[in-house]
Amino acid sequence: MDRTAENTKQQFESVFVSPMRSYTLAALDYYERLLSAQIDAARAYSDMSIAQARTWLDVKDAESFKKAMQTQQKTASDFMERIKGDSEKVTSIGQDFMQDSQKMAEENTQKAANSLNK
Repeated sequence: MDRTAENTKQQFESVFVSPMRSYTLAALDYYERLLSAQIDAARAYSDMSIAQARTWLDVKDAESFKKAMQTQQKTASDFMERIKGDSEKVTSIGQDFMQDSQKMAEENTQKAANSLNK
């Protein structure tokens, strides 16, 4: 392979292939983290719901009704805290991805400029 063809191949790798590979890896990591967070949240929400349903099945008199109501209030509070935490986690995952993507874009732009200047 002559030198011009080799330079063209290296420029193509530097300008297109390498950045696309880096972005794809970052996107896969983002989607994996996001899906994991969603699965964890769904599991926690369903566990809370099932536990609360079991509490209501134990209601047999006024005292057990009162206990179920107290449990319901605690579960609602825990649920709201969980939603808040899950929202913050998803936001953080998205921000990390955006920052990583921006950094990669800047680095790849610089590499491409350097490659074209050679």
